[in-house]
Parts: sequence; C-alpha cells; structure tokens
Amino acid sequence: MKVQGRVHKFGSDVDTDVIIPARYLNTSSPEELAKHCMEDIDKDFVNKVEKGDIIVAEDNFGCGSSREHAPIAIKASGVSLVIANTFARIFYRNSINIGLPILECPEAVKAIHDGDIVSCDLSLGVIRNETTGEEFKAQPFPPFIQNIIDKGGLLNSLKK
Repeated sequence: MKVQGRVHKFGSDVDTDVIIPARYLNTSSPEELAKHCMEDIDKDFVNKVEKGDIIVAEDNFGCGSSREHAPIAIKASGVSLVIANTFARIFYRNSINIGLPILECPEAVKAIHDGDIVSCDLSLGVIRNETTGEEFKAQPFPPFIQNIIDKGGLLNSLKK
C-alpha cells in the first residue's frame, strides 16, 4: 500500500486530549470527531487537511488516555499516515485496531518539514520526501499486522 500527502508537523507529547478534545467525546461518529481533530493545537487543521495528508510528529505522539477516539478522528479527517519518533503504546495499538497506518522513523521526522509532500510505501517502510528527494527507512509492520491495517482495522479483518 502506498500513500502520499502534504505534511502537517507537530512537536512532542501531542496527547489524545489535543488530538480530540474531551468535550467532543459524547459521540463515536468518525465524521463528527473529524470535524474537531487537532483543534486545540491547530484550530485551522480541519480546514487545511486533505484526504491523503500525513501527520509528522516528534516524541510520544498520542500520549494520555486510552480512548480510540483519537486515531479515529485522525483517520476520519483524511490523514493517511502518522510518522513520529515514538508513539504512546496504547495509541500505537489503537491505531492498528482501527486501521490507521503509523510508522516510527526519527530520521524522517528530523528532515521533514511542515508543508512538504511525502510518499510512503507502507509494505516496505520506505518514506520519501518528494519535496527534497530524501528517502528514509522505517521498520514496516509484519504481514499479519499490515493485513489488519489494509482491511481497515482489526474488526474488519476478522469479518473478512
């Protein structure tokens, strides 16, 4: 699976309350959650993000609560991939469960800037900054996890 999009870059410790503020947790509708994705850290994110775009962040992305609302909001907003130095472990697992591709690659995070165009071959873990021509290698998921992501999440993969 290959993805490509414009980068929205964030720093370290972006917690789940920033990704989807708690005041919107009275719904589990992906479309409704997407309308408020990242609004407490970038109020214009939902107006700027386009289908296929990529979030790049530094350390401990998705820290905080264990709710699945955060990766659901990101995926429903149109984001095709999140690249970070590191992820909070529960966010990492929740992302796989809902079929949101994520990769850890500190070299890419350091070299990629807000607004760059980035492509990624998820099956190989190859990240390419199309703006600069630089390539980076992340550890791809093993085939059984990639299968879960390709089918849109754990429940969808079990149904199929």
